[in-house]
Amino acid sequence: MKERDRQMKLTPLALLLAGMSCAPALQARDIVREVRLTNPSDMPREACPVVVDLKAHAAGLDVRSATVTCDGQEIASQIDDLDGDFRADELAFVAYVPAKGSATFSITLSDEGAPREYTPGTRAYIKLHDQKGKHPEVRSITYPGDADLLDMYNSIYGHGAVFESQLAAFRIYMDNRQSIDIYGKTHPRLEMDSTGFYTTPEQLAQGYGCDILWAGQSVGAGSFRGYQGGKPCYIDTVAWRRQTVVASGPVRAIVEVTDGGWTYYGKTLHMRQRYTLYAGHRDVEVDISISGATPGTTFCTGIQKLESQNSGFMQGDGLCGSWGCNVPEKSAPDHEEWVGLGLCAAPANHVSMQEDDFNYLTLLRTDNENRIRYRVAICARREKDGFKTDQAWFDYLRQWKAEADTPCRISIR
Repeated sequence: MKERDRQMKLTPLALLLAGMSCAPALQARDIVREVRLTNPSDMPREACPVVVDLKAHAAGLDVRSATVTCDGQEIASQIDDLDGDFRADELAFVAYVPAKGSATFSITLSDEGAPREYTPGTRAYIKLHDQKGKHPEVRSITYPGDADLLDMYNSIYGHGAVFESQLAAFRIYMDNRQSIDIYGKTHPRLEMDSTGFYTTPEQLAQGYGCDILWAGQSVGAGSFRGYQGGKPCYIDTVAWRRQTVVASGPVRAIVEVTDGGWTYYGKTLHMRQRYTLYAGHRDVEVDISISGATPGTTFCTGIQKLESQNSGFMQGDGLCGSWGCNVPEKSAPDHEEWVGLGLCAAPANHVSMQEDDFNYLTLLRTDNENRIRYRVAICARREKDGFKTDQAWFDYLRQWKAEADTPCRISIR
């Protein structure tokens, strides 16, 4: 009886093991998509950003890895979780498309593995300022609305989030100004981990770039502002402020600035500013979402006039540009930098252009989705193979605007 009882007790376990041996192994799922870009313009598109909405084109797949090829050659791509829910939202890559031509890409999406590694094309970070000079890196930081502005500003190394491509670098101040400051490069490369906007004389002699702009009372390079009494105004009264690094990788860097409970014209607004910089680009895409604003509420952005030898223009279609010289660090009055700035607002958001003593201003309104979109471009004359005159820079800006008006057509199947 004892032996029979022992066999009977073992039987369920034996059946379970037998069932496991017969069950099919879990298989990784792969989905293949073809992306075709068509360039309608007479100019080739260098580093054209391509974004694939994975919720729309991955058939419910929880994408963990991806491969993008063109003519059998793998190119760098990047998977991003934009809302922090631990699921990939978008796949991004940049592509060359010939003038009046097209390019086809094969994308393989998988729910297995890890994102592939490529040479970094962008970098974004927030680093804390600490007495030991370690500057630990964080992904996000939030301050209450009544925090001391100077304390916020000084608590972050570099005074705010920093992001760069090979061609340019930017930082957004963590205070009520939320100003965009810029860094010009001599050679195309990533170098913020070496200089962090604080280039030493030795590094300058070695060919590193540096901070190239003194914003003063201006809007700097595309800083977002309110607009009251006929003047730009800061984002002053808020319940809380936050900066977040959303993405940093081979294809793009994304930084968000969020203001909760902004009191503006007697209304309580909630605002998210998203800044996206692609590899191979000197221009930043700005996408701002504002809830709570009444139709017709006016905001503004713009570019500053340079301190000396400024030249600039404004067009009725939302494009403006400036070029000139300035002293970016007042403690080094002999260090001058020549700078070019440009801004182009989306037609749905553009209200009008205004000029004051410091700026070429673009007045803005939200669209039907409560969003505002514009782009900011910069250059430094110190660039080895860059722009050397205002005319060359302004010609580039008009071409840049024309490309924005005639984007590549994307089809996915």
